[in-house]
Amino acid sequence: MSVRHGLLALLAEGPSYGYRLRTTLEARTGGTWPLNIGQVYTTLSRLERDGLVEATSADGQGTYRITEAGRAAVADWFAGPVGRPAAVRDELAIKLALGVGSPAVDASRIVRVQRAATAGALRELVGLRSGADADADLAWTLVLDALIFQAEAELRWLDHCEDRMAGQQTPTARLPAGSQAADGAGLAEPD
Repeated sequence: MSVRHGLLALLAEGPSYGYRLRTTLEARTGGTWPLNIGQVYTTLSRLERDGLVEATSADGQGTYRITEAGRAAVADWFAGPVGRPAAVRDELAIKLALGVGSPAVDASRIVRVQRAATAGALRELVGLRSGADADADLAWTLVLDALIFQAEAELRWLDHCEDRMAGQQTPTARLPAGSQAADGAGLAEPD
């Protein structure tokens, strides 16, 4: 999540102080991405440095308000697409890629364990969605839907990985003779 743009979007609605910005942002996203108050104030300082917000003092409390440059920046953010990195460093993909190449690793077990964990997380998310009343906050339900779709996509990918591994004999990695892994020493048996 772009904390920078999230804070600008909230400040476009009216002046506010750091703690209120933090609680509002967390409330709108259902607490999915908790923020450290230090991160909020650090970001506000950078936004001020960049001329996108200005600090004011209202009721003896340090508040911030958006500048015209800040309004333009948040308008551009809302108007444009969110860029996706070309190569996201996905720990699960890396773990599986390394696992299928290692004779000491049961890659199908990696898939089974992850599927169980992801399915459990999906059940929790669906339970949250079904437990929400009809008047649930739209912002929170949209975030919840995104998390559900991501979990469903991961399950589909795991099914695909399992099918690919079953349909193709994966060549085992050649380890140097005399290494512990090549000799089978120090390796735990898979469960």
